[in-house]
Amino acid sequence: MPVLEKIVISDFRNIAFQELFFSPNVNCISGNNGEGKTNLLDAIYYLSMTKSAFSVSDKYNFRYGTEEFSIGGTFRMPNGLETMFSANVKASGEKKFRAGEKVYSRFSEHIGVIPVVLVSPSDISLVSESGEERRRFVNSVLSQLDREYLYSLQQYNRLLAQRNVMLKSQNRDGSLLEVLDARMERLARPVYEARKRFVEDISPVVSQYYNVLSSGKESVGIAYKSDLSDGSLEDIFRRNADRDALFRYTTAGIQRDDFIFTMNGHPIRRSGSQGQQKSFLVSLKFAQYEIMKSRYGFAPTLLLDDVFDKLDMSRVSNLFSMVAGNEFGQIFITDSNKVRMSGIVDAITSDRVYFDASDGTFSRITGTRGEE
Repeated sequence: MPVLEKIVISDFRNIAFQELFFSPNVNCISGNNGEGKTNLLDAIYYLSMTKSAFSVSDKYNFRYGTEEFSIGGTFRMPNGLETMFSANVKASGEKKFRAGEKVYSRFSEHIGVIPVVLVSPSDISLVSESGEERRRFVNSVLSQLDREYLYSLQQYNRLLAQRNVMLKSQNRDGSLLEVLDARMERLARPVYEARKRFVEDISPVVSQYYNVLSSGKESVGIAYKSDLSDGSLEDIFRRNADRDALFRYTTAGIQRDDFIFTMNGHPIRRSGSQGQQKSFLVSLKFAQYEIMKSRYGFAPTLLLDDVFDKLDMSRVSNLFSMVAGNEFGQIFITDSNKVRMSGIVDAITSDRVYFDASDGTFSRITGTRGEE
C-alpha cells in the first residue's frame, strides 16, 4: 500500500511552510479549532485526488496574500520504491501535477494511484444538501476504483454540455441530437451499472458499522434512484423531448441520479436526529474504507477529521478498533482534545506519533500518551 513518508507544504491555506515526516501507521494531530489541523488533512487529500476535499475552486486554497501554493509528498509505493507526487498551483490558473519529474497530461491519470478515504464534519452535506453532493461522493469512490467509470463519466458530462448548448440553440439539428443521444447512452449505461453495484455492495457494510454505533436500534440503508431504471437513455430522451425543448436543457439522465439514505425505511434526512445522521455518515465512510480495501487488496489512507466529536466514546473506540485491528493502513486523526484522542488511540496501538497544530505550524510531540 502507498505510505506517505514525508510532506512539504508551501502557502496552502494557513500553512506558510511545513515539512513533516509521518508514521506508516497512526498519526494524531491535536490543536484548537482554526489552527490548521483540517488543512493538513486536506493537503494529504490533495495529493491523492488532485484537488481539495472542501473547495470546488483552487482560488480558496492560497494562503492570504500569496499567488502560488505547492504540496509535495514522498510515498513508499506497494512495489517498495519511493515516489514523489507534487502539485503546483498558481493564481493565474496554471496547475501542474507530477509523479516524479513527469507532468500528468490529465489529472484523471493519477486518480486511484493513492486511494484515500476522508471522514469529516462536512460530510453532513451528504444528508442536508441536494443529490449533487451524494453523486459527488459516489463518483469520488468509484473513480478511485474504476478508471473506466471515470472515463465514461467524464465523456458523458462533456457530451451533456454539448447537448445543452444544442437545446439552447434556435436552430437545433434533430439528426445530430440523435447521434449525440446514442453516444451518451453507451457512456451512461456502465455508469448506471457501476453505481447500482456499488449501492448493493456498500449497503450491508454500512448497516454493520451503524450497528456498532447504535447498538442495532435502527436499520439503515441506501436506495439508488435513477432515470435509467425505467429504460434506455435514448428512450428517456425521446419521452422528455418536449420538456427538454421547453426548459432548454437536458432534464433526465444519470446527472440526476440520487442516493437516498434511509433509516427504518424513511429518508434519514427527515426522520433521523442529528446524532443518528452523524452515526450514519461515519458508518458510510468506514464502509467506503472497507469496500476500497477489499477491491485494492490493501488499505487506503484514512483521514479522520474530528471524528470523535459528538459521538459516544466507547462506540467510536469500537469502530476504530474494527478498522485499526485488522491489517490497517496509514491513518491520520485530528482532534481538539489531545487527551481524549490519545486515550482511544493508545489503547489500540503503540505504533503512533503525535503532532501539535498552532497557527499553521505543526510540531512533533514526545511522550507515550501524546503529552509533553
